[in-house]
Amino acid sequence: MMKYTEAFIKEMPKSDLHLHLDGSLRIPTLIEMAKKSHIKMPSYTEEGLRELVFKKSYQNLGEYLHGFQYTCAALRDLENIERASYELAIDNQKENVSYIEVRFAPQLMMDTEKGLTMETVMEAAYKGFERAKKEYNNSPEVISGEKPEFNYGIISCAMRKFGPKGYSPYYTNFFKMMEFSKEMEVIKEAALQMVKASVKIRDEKNIPIVSIDLAGQEDGYPPGKFKDIYAYAHKNFMHKTVHAGEAYGAESIFQAITECYADRIGHGYYLFDENKISDTNVTDRKKYLSELISFVADKRTTIEVCLTSNLQTNPEIKSIEDHNFKHMLANRMSVTICTDNRLVSDTTVSKEFQLAVDNFDISLKHLKDVVAYGFKKSFYHGQYIEKRNWAKKVMMHFDKVAKKHGLLE
Repeated sequence: MMKYTEAFIKEMPKSDLHLHLDGSLRIPTLIEMAKKSHIKMPSYTEEGLRELVFKKSYQNLGEYLHGFQYTCAALRDLENIERASYELAIDNQKENVSYIEVRFAPQLMMDTEKGLTMETVMEAAYKGFERAKKEYNNSPEVISGEKPEFNYGIISCAMRKFGPKGYSPYYTNFFKMMEFSKEMEVIKEAALQMVKASVKIRDEKNIPIVSIDLAGQEDGYPPGKFKDIYAYAHKNFMHKTVHAGEAYGAESIFQAITECYADRIGHGYYLFDENKISDTNVTDRKKYLSELISFVADKRTTIEVCLTSNLQTNPEIKSIEDHNFKHMLANRMSVTICTDNRLVSDTTVSKEFQLAVDNFDISLKHLKDVVAYGFKKSFYHGQYIEKRNWAKKVMMHFDKVAKKHGLLE
């Protein structure tokens, strides 16, 4: 098995296509924001929050998600959104991440009484990312061509399910609607409003909202229920990714690609698990999975792999060697390494790549393919020819770094 040094992994160009803003704040920044906004937290020290909230490991998904109530509360402030976006871009630039797509549910941050509308929330995030981008791309290293340019995109998340506790004041009217409407109809209406607003802001403000996503409780809320929302995005030239196969069976992935036009799949872990299939119409599970795996691989539908996050939230994965990433590699699927949540999972893109190469047999050529997918399958904001030329430059830099570290002749 080929060995890769930490120095090489850190220096090589990388991307992060599955990155939640509200799960990736700096702890010192969160503490400052909480104090300023009078948010009650179990501790106001980094040590305390690491012990009580943002841990190395979690008992279950519920415990993993517990910390989001604090980060989401902190981000219901336009200055805080801009700051968190700026710092997240900076943190990625420091480890040579050349491209990020940051996702969040803007409706969770909205509070019209405080001026937090869909538009102002998106503008605040845009200001933070754009400022970091311009600073980095005007640095001597980038101008001289020593390092590739930094770029980013924003992904708007629709929520599969929401409840009163910890949610934005925006949802007050939706809670009232639930008293006399079917829950799914209300959730879909909120999702449709989000997607329509995302398309409008992208087109009118030229803010790089590059995709929509569907996040939240997967079991009971499969992608197919949101096919009309995704059809609207599809018809408005909006890219599409879906959290699928994270906590539900392969049929969730099937619905994402056949009913929601998904370009990429978030997690996709259970693509290989026969026991997770619950669709009674599937009589031959082995054949169903074989055909689905081949179809996803052949269509180059990219899977956004989040190793540490899966280990922390899925008790069925006893060790990294048990992760289905090995099957993704064996089937030569289009995969990209992502962090999911830098704070909640206490990770970085470099750590995730190191975890992959230290535990799976990945040749340099295969590693280069995985890195390339992160750029080629990105939802780059711009014309295809621009994206193609940019990705080519990034991969030329990969070769240069590999040669520097003695991995290429």
